[in-house]
Amino acid sequence: MGIANYIKEIGRGSQGARALNREQAADLFGQVLDGAVTDLEIGAFCLAMRIKGETAHEMAGFLDATHRRLHTVPAGAAPTIVIPSYNGARKLPVLTPLLALLLAREGLAVLVHGTATESRRVYTSEVLLALGISAQVAIESIAPGNVAFVPTALLHAGLQRLLDVRRVVGLRNPAHSLVKLMTPVQGKSLLVSSYTHPEYAVSMAQTLALVGGNALLLRGTEGEAVADPRRTPKMEGFIRGQVVDHQDHQAGVLTSLPTLPSEIDAAHTAAYIRSVLDGTEPVPPPIAQQVAHILHLVQAL
Repeated sequence: MGIANYIKEIGRGSQGARALNREQAADLFGQVLDGAVTDLEIGAFCLAMRIKGETAHEMAGFLDATHRRLHTVPAGAAPTIVIPSYNGARKLPVLTPLLALLLAREGLAVLVHGTATESRRVYTSEVLLALGISAQVAIESIAPGNVAFVPTALLHAGLQRLLDVRRVVGLRNPAHSLVKLMTPVQGKSLLVSSYTHPEYAVSMAQTLALVGGNALLLRGTEGEAVADPRRTPKMEGFIRGQVVDHQDHQAGVLTSLPTLPSEIDAAHTAAYIRSVLDGTEPVPPPIAQQVAHILHLVQAL
């Protein structure tokens, strides 16, 4: 089949490119995921979309194609919390595992999925391993009160290959946004996702509205879907694509800072998380607020 006809539409530059409709985007992305196109076509697709940018309808189509192909986690009796984790830590400790474990302590099943997308960062999978939680080697159901880490390659090998293109061309592609919006779970789920730049807050919200998503969307911490422990970010809750919950960002000058680990490596981060879970250190208020918002949204599912 090939995707040359689609590349011709999206590859005319930032001014001349035309957006695809949802069905066309699903067809294009499905061929990419299935490995039905050449490496040259994949590179052209990635670069063209990087220049043009994805519309909400295109992203919805990409999600349609992905969800039809994903290996999904079996449904449980209660909703599953889905947390994508792809950015890792560069300056601050990656506290996505703390968020996941706090939610599990509330009796929720928590799926964290991800892969390393850059070198020289500390990733959630490393911290979870230091906490005694190994990555799954085969997709299994997640019992309430437990956290599971599923590598992206288990969910779909083609999606992992597309993420790896960044290491070759040095630029993000639609897969890096898509993994933050997909829900690889059978049955009810709530996505906890994040953005780094304000324009993505708009496009991600539009996509969630189109696909009727259940989610908490927030300004992430270095791209991770956990609230900055120093300052409460803006958060929006979606149920079936409609905004039902809202948290404004914390403005003004910070009067106090939480005690965070002096080093951001996996061992120091894991030790800090243990100290929070056992009550030696307090839960950072922004993360406690995030947990409360998630619990509120779960009740509305």
